[in-house]
Amino acid sequence: MPRTPFAPKDTVPAPLSRRRAFISLFVLALGGFGIGCTEFASMGLLPNIAQDLLPGFEAHPEVSIAQAGQLISAYALGVVVGAPILATLTARASHTKLALWLLLFFVVGNLASALMPGFTSTLVARFVAGLPHGAYFGVASLLAARIMGPGKQGQGIALALSGLTVANVIGVPVVTLVGQAWGWRSAYVVVAAVFAVTLVAGLLVLPRYAGDPTRHPAKELRAFRGGQLWLMIAVACVGFGGFFAIYSYIAETATRVSGLASSQLPWLLAVVGIGMTIGNVVGGRLSDLIPRPAMVGGFVVYMVSLALFPLLAGGSVGVFVGAGLIGLTQASLTPAIQSRLIAASGDAALLGAASNHAAFNVGNSLGAALGGAVIAAGLGYLAPAWVGLALAGLGFALLLLSLGWERRRGSLLATA
Repeated sequence: MPRTPFAPKDTVPAPLSRRRAFISLFVLALGGFGIGCTEFASMGLLPNIAQDLLPGFEAHPEVSIAQAGQLISAYALGVVVGAPILATLTARASHTKLALWLLLFFVVGNLASALMPGFTSTLVARFVAGLPHGAYFGVASLLAARIMGPGKQGQGIALALSGLTVANVIGVPVVTLVGQAWGWRSAYVVVAAVFAVTLVAGLLVLPRYAGDPTRHPAKELRAFRGGQLWLMIAVACVGFGGFFAIYSYIAETATRVSGLASSQLPWLLAVVGIGMTIGNVVGGRLSDLIPRPAMVGGFVVYMVSLALFPLLAGGSVGVFVGAGLIGLTQASLTPAIQSRLIAASGDAALLGAASNHAAFNVGNSLGAALGGAVIAAGLGYLAPAWVGLALAGLGFALLLLSLGWERRRGSLLATA
């Protein structure tokens, strides 16, 4: 990677002061905050985008909403494509340099999302905006764990993800309000500004960790020979799809079924974010202490919350409770699943960390597509919840298969 203002000279960093470490961790989390805004604000603004870009919205809102859901799938597809490719091609790079370049990529992708004139071009821009997502969370997780010290991988992952969960408490509601007040395009401009601020802060404070010249893309790809890695990728792909089957259409469900006014949507999104924030913190600690029970027990309560959602969402109070529960239980699973993916990837830690977010966004795309399909078929806005429960159940079955395989063949994932 050439020497530029966005590729600071590698050094062997001196031990970080507590203040420098705290600020560095905050910057990494701020990048996650921007990602949470760009990924989830689309869901709150989906009706606005559909009304602006798709003709016939008033006559057939269900069809237009389902079509607009392709923007969510396009972003998710960008994550899926970008995560393994960028993690593999940048195997030798300094993690610090990589994080900064990815932040610049986010600035460009979100500005493009705000400026494209039609639905198809916006679809392409959302794909581009998603490309750096998985690689950023992967490298941010590894940087955070390195800054925090040995034995804190799960908490490092949770820290990197904390920006995403806090975004759902503060950022997504605020960006949704901005989009409702000044047009949905303004929301992406605000998100691009968040990434620009993060980039400047990262240039100033992130420790300059050197790259590893012994790494090679071909060596990274050997991790995909492992059956356990593919099985855990499948767990994340299918299992997390349950959350997105509901959350992708939360705005329409809340207004058309639960009776909320559109002005109340930011508050609903904030409740989901609070649940995700709590779940992420708890899940990070449990992942370090009791990883297997954290995954198995976490999946069970996650499925219970998905089953409860359609029973609660018929009322204005119940939808807040149901949405908060699925946010909490889904987020509590993520650190443990990602830790297991990193362990399954062997030496290719960045690839393993990025693969979790690629898998997560396969679930995003799968959940959005299947949820939209049942809505378009006329089954109603609560039908995606049952789709979500089925996906989560399949993910749980795959997790049990992974754990059973491990018991039969010996501990392949001793650190997970």
